[in-house]
Amino acid sequence: MNFDAVIIGGGLAGLTCGIALQQQGKRCAIINNGQAAIDFSSGSLDLLSRLPNGENVVSFDRSFSALSEQLPQHPYSLFGKQKVLDKAQQFSDLAEKLGLNFIGSSVQNHLRVSPLGGLRGTWLSPSSIPTVLMSGEAFAYRKIAVLGIEGYHDFQPQLLAENLKHNMQFAHCEVKTGFLHIPELDLLRSLSREFRSVHIAQALEQKVDFDALVSEIEQTADDAEAVFLPACFGLDSQDFFNQLQQKTKPTLFELPTLPPSLLGNRQHQALRKHFEQLGGTMMNGDRALRAEFDEDTAKVRCIFTQIHEDEPLCAEHFILASGSFFSNGLVCEFDKVYEPVFQADIVQTTDFNPTDRFSWTDRRFASPQPYHKAGVIINAQCQVQKCGAFLTNLYAVGAVIGGYNPLELGCSSGVAVVTALSAAEHILQRN
Repeated sequence: MNFDAVIIGGGLAGLTCGIALQQQGKRCAIINNGQAAIDFSSGSLDLLSRLPNGENVVSFDRSFSALSEQLPQHPYSLFGKQKVLDKAQQFSDLAEKLGLNFIGSSVQNHLRVSPLGGLRGTWLSPSSIPTVLMSGEAFAYRKIAVLGIEGYHDFQPQLLAENLKHNMQFAHCEVKTGFLHIPELDLLRSLSREFRSVHIAQALEQKVDFDALVSEIEQTADDAEAVFLPACFGLDSQDFFNQLQQKTKPTLFELPTLPPSLLGNRQHQALRKHFEQLGGTMMNGDRALRAEFDEDTAKVRCIFTQIHEDEPLCAEHFILASGSFFSNGLVCEFDKVYEPVFQADIVQTTDFNPTDRFSWTDRRFASPQPYHKAGVIINAQCQVQKCGAFLTNLYAVGAVIGGYNPLELGCSSGVAVVTALSAAEHILQRN
């Protein structure tokens, strides 16, 4: 089988790259091995939340110079400030076109309310999530009701409410808690292992008495001006939640629950649907196994997958969007960390050596862990290094790239979309 581009990985990075290429007439295939990290995410996308020295980032523009000085191996440092901002805006435009209902911009981060009642700086958030400005203005509502669902343990209203009041933006608020019963969920409640956000959303969309649900929310919220709910209302889109908001007197907000996250899943479904509408090919349930190279041209010739083990996938370009350890884009054995498909070179930093397991972790559990910096080496065009040389038709995007700690810096989503769009741009410029 022949394509213009074969993308390994169907998460945020892989789909974003595939969409950008398909929009320009390239024939792309995505090898999708199952759920991606986006399915477990909060729904908010981070561009850059903290610097390596621990300083919080308010404006990417003003913090870029410090990032480049402190971490020159970061993909943003390789690209330069303007390119990062341009690609961030390009993704924001795509998200608006797909109706993802994001708020926020790369001009300034905002703070989102976390499921435990903390505040986290971020770039883009679904419009349904409660947010405040980083400048410290008070939350717009004074009386808040945090409502859980009876028997649902992946969202704890009391814990959220207690922590929320410790933030100065919510110090003026009266916060109370309660639980919705929703009789249509009684069967699920009896099957505790099936009582998850996905199953709740499916049940509600299929058989809920909508007016009765609106009435129960209003009665339980009492005189609250704003209601915080677990993100269980709307499986594939925000439409069901929006309908609830239109019928309910207080302003409704939703918060991510323990994974899987409906907020991330909605975004995943929208991106995947758009990729397929553009003519892209999804190879679901398949896994890339190995690659063959043309030694004379320093190019990847083809790859073999679990389903197509005897029939190679050939393409002009290959994009590695396989993620990190979570999705087996990186593999850890006793004596080494490696990338399994292309055997690409793994980055080495001052505190991480891919062949020295004693450098992989910090003794203090709560400290940033060095192994989070593991990943392949790229250049400013996102081309991947193997045996000390950059392959001309192999690109890496997203979490499989090394040299930075996405959890410590709060930049995983930003790196995913910026590298994806940068790789697509370079591919298009070469043709």
